[in-house]
Amino acid sequence: MAAPKNNVSFGLLRSQIAQRQFSPVYLLHGEEGYFIDVLVKDFENILPVEERDFNLYTLYAPQVTADDIMDVCRRYPMMSEYQVVIVKECQAKSDVVNKLHTYVSQPSPTTILVLCFRGAQAKGKDLLPAAKKTGVVFESKPLKNNEMEAAIMDFVKDRGLNIEHKGLSMLAEFIGNDLSRLYNEIGKLVVALGPGATITPEAIERNIGFSKDYNNFELIKALASKDAKTVFAIVEHFRRDPKNNPTLLTLALVFKYFSNLLLIYFMQDKSDNAMMAALGFKWAGQLTDYKVGMRNYNAYKAIEIISAIREFDTRCKGIGSRQNEYDLLKDLMFRILSASGNITI
Repeated sequence: MAAPKNNVSFGLLRSQIAQRQFSPVYLLHGEEGYFIDVLVKDFENILPVEERDFNLYTLYAPQVTADDIMDVCRRYPMMSEYQVVIVKECQAKSDVVNKLHTYVSQPSPTTILVLCFRGAQAKGKDLLPAAKKTGVVFESKPLKNNEMEAAIMDFVKDRGLNIEHKGLSMLAEFIGNDLSRLYNEIGKLVVALGPGATITPEAIERNIGFSKDYNNFELIKALASKDAKTVFAIVEHFRRDPKNNPTLLTLALVFKYFSNLLLIYFMQDKSDNAMMAALGFKWAGQLTDYKVGMRNYNAYKAIEIISAIREFDTRCKGIGSRQNEYDLLKDLMFRILSASGNITI
């Protein structure tokens, strides 16, 4: 059994499993549970269905001892090349799981042991070094916001669909970096639209319930073009549906837009390629709102707006104001649209 190297990516690790390049020990940990769930299914599928009754063991750390786990790992597979032992919920019993370091230091070559710390970091001071020496330690990290659109595109292609750019941005905003939810929502669209279909904003609104007209994506677009009527219509929609339109999310996205706009102003090279590289964008179409915004907001206005956003954040937390957060949001939109750029530096 040839052990793959540590620090492998999610994609490479899945590829190694598919090519049957196994390690005797895998320690899966980290905040993003989705990647760990997918890998566990891959490990379960190592064995043919007819071999799983005798050679696939799923154990739960809170229900067993370290000795129980090691006893199972030291068994020989029955009429199979390998046995697979998956230990879930290791984060709930780190002290118990850490005792496995004696086995992990000298693992059985016919056992594939998978230790899952879903949603948490592995803390065993003896287990981690041993696992890195004889096996693979994979840390499942949440995707950054600027990585979400690429991840959505990959999900969509894997499910045999296409997606419009606006639909891509809507899903990224609506779902955030919750990959499990993303997969479920795209699954709904697969069932509703069928293979080969294109995911449109209308399809998202119809099947997921996310408004194609009243969302943060459209709010940024309206702010960029100084379309006051649309801006305030969106704010009123948010007020009527606060559960799905938290002001903190809106604040973060508006702040990001004007921070990026300010960054662009101080770039010497303002070509599309340079701006895309600086902002971490993948498609030139993502620059549209910034090009429109540059015609309506100069650098001084952007600085004034960022200051107003910071003040809004403070007031939303009850410091210096007791206004309703959506009244405060409406006030912030007015200040953005009327920014004069008269600041003292």
